[in-house]
Amino acid sequence: MNKKKSQKRFIFACMAPAVILVTIFMVIPTFNVFRMSLYKWGGLSNNKTFQWFENFKILSKDQNFLQSIQNSILVITLVTIITLVIAVFFAAVLSKENVKGKNFFRVIFYIPNILSVVVISAIFGAIYDPQAGLLNSILGFLNLDNLKKMWMGDPNIVIYSLIFALIWQAIGYYMVMYMASMASIPESFYEAAGLDGAGKIKQFFTITLPLIWDNIRTTLTFFVISTVNLSFLMVQIMTSGGPNGQTEVFLSYMYKQAYTSSAYGYGMAIGVVVFLFSFILSAVINKITEREVLEF
Repeated sequence: MNKKKSQKRFIFACMAPAVILVTIFMVIPTFNVFRMSLYKWGGLSNNKTFQWFENFKILSKDQNFLQSIQNSILVITLVTIITLVIAVFFAAVLSKENVKGKNFFRVIFYIPNILSVVVISAIFGAIYDPQAGLLNSILGFLNLDNLKKMWMGDPNIVIYSLIFALIWQAIGYYMVMYMASMASIPESFYEAAGLDGAGKIKQFFTITLPLIWDNIRTTLTFFVISTVNLSFLMVQIMTSGGPNGQTEVFLSYMYKQAYTSSAYGYGMAIGVVVFLFSFILSAVINKITEREVLEF
């Protein structure tokens, strides 16, 4: 009995610091966001007006917020799908093919992930510069002047310019994760499949993909969370939501309302929507991608 009590005390002592930190820095702030979303408050005075769900009613009619939701969904969808496909493809090539300099390519692909968002924004700001930028310079060298664009100034393409930067930043990280999963698959599986006449493409879809599926499911949730956060930072640094709100995502719109427009309560209402959106989307992704676990 004393031994069991000692074990429980030890477990409690080990968990207590983590529980306290999570409560102080996550649970309480999240609760406060929900609470403040019910108030009309500028954020700088003690004059708060409790108004129930009025902020959410205004949100439902706010065209700028609805535009930011559309932009966010577009960014999350394209970044997730394109990054996943490219990362899995390169991971499979570098893991299973006899490519010279594999370690060199691993490092090259991973470098963007260790750069800060500020550095990445500066790099793509230089690439997209309409006068001396690398992209327009290459197009001019190839006599494709008709394809030159104001990459960060054209409302029709600016969101895609940001999406490309986000994809470039994320590919290396997820590629390394998938390579780690592929490296653990026994080579005998591929040898047996090869003897049965299965080509490399069929081996990929019948062996590699099913056996790394759990890893893909996990990273899909990472995609959602990281894209929501990084898109906000990229937008703030590179475009500030412009031109004409075409790159506004819901976190950048929340920041403007809460901290620059003296509408803190309204901004927290946006924060509640973002929280629920991210939580529900992650749950839906996990449910859709659920399948029987394959072991080897």
